[in-house]
Amino acid sequence: MTIDIHAHVLLPSLQAGVEARMPELVEEAAALELKRNGAESLAISGPMVGARIPKLTQVSERIAAMDAQGVDVQWVSASPNHFYPWAPEGLAVWAANEANRLVAEHVAEVPDRLVGLGLVPLQHPERVVECLDDAVLGRGLAGVEISSFAGDVELSDERLEPFWARAAQLGCIVFLHPFGCSLDERLDRFYLSNTVGQPTENAVALSHLIFAGVLDRHPGLKIVVAHGGGYLPFAIGRSDRAWQVRPEARRCAHTPSSYLSKLWFDTVVHDPSALQRLVEVAGASRVVLGSDFPFDMGLDDPVDFVRGAGLSAEITDGILAGNAEALLATKVPA
Repeated sequence: MTIDIHAHVLLPSLQAGVEARMPELVEEAAALELKRNGAESLAISGPMVGARIPKLTQVSERIAAMDAQGVDVQWVSASPNHFYPWAPEGLAVWAANEANRLVAEHVAEVPDRLVGLGLVPLQHPERVVECLDDAVLGRGLAGVEISSFAGDVELSDERLEPFWARAAQLGCIVFLHPFGCSLDERLDRFYLSNTVGQPTENAVALSHLIFAGVLDRHPGLKIVVAHGGGYLPFAIGRSDRAWQVRPEARRCAHTPSSYLSKLWFDTVVHDPSALQRLVEVAGASRVVLGSDFPFDMGLDDPVDFVRGAGLSAEITDGILAGNAEALLATKVPA
């Protein structure tokens, strides 16, 4: 058994609905993407995504690709372009609930091979709990995917406390996957918006969670982090130093490094030595197979990557399936 927890689905009808409702805001969002990514990268990304639309939308194409990779089960989450962090409240709630419906329909086509994750409107903290309930209780999804921030809402925001409490109560998955980077045009060339921006966003978002004490207050949270957690697991000593010497960095009960073993991290790190280090700092039971299917910055052969990383057979088996199985073991209350 192999379980890939990081795979995406594109929802064209959702995008069309958003464009029809708020065309001006969609145009503004596109301008921001141009600013953040640069024209050269967008010109390359368009055809890249276009070539992958069958895998992103058709279940038959997805299953065939999974079989070729040796993946038995995928956790399917919406492509992050569906976060719509700029959307006003009404549109944002509609989009999240519609995404939940569409993801549920997609995975229901092959329920023994696919597990779904929904969305919540992170920029409207007062509405996230109802959308979480819609995803998990209303649609039977395993949890939700969130970005690293949305508008003025960081993951440390006190307004998100009801969301964290409800996610812990439900025992559902919260999949942290950034989209975009607040460094904007500083990363608008050489594809730095992705290669540097995504790991940076992961590190910033996790630091907000840790230093704000979110994991102290909600120890039952099941937060799974894309891209191996970005830079944070590999520079966590600097966070520990700040916690030791800076009073404003001591809002969490323990050293920041101790919280890595309370999170889960995927294997999209592209370097066997990085995967070994991730296992070392987070713990073997806290690393799960991920591919970022089917995008070009993902792992083409995710199973082979893990098997070739020089880890023990026991650790490898856990990463390939056992750790993800354990994550889903908790029953969700009715």
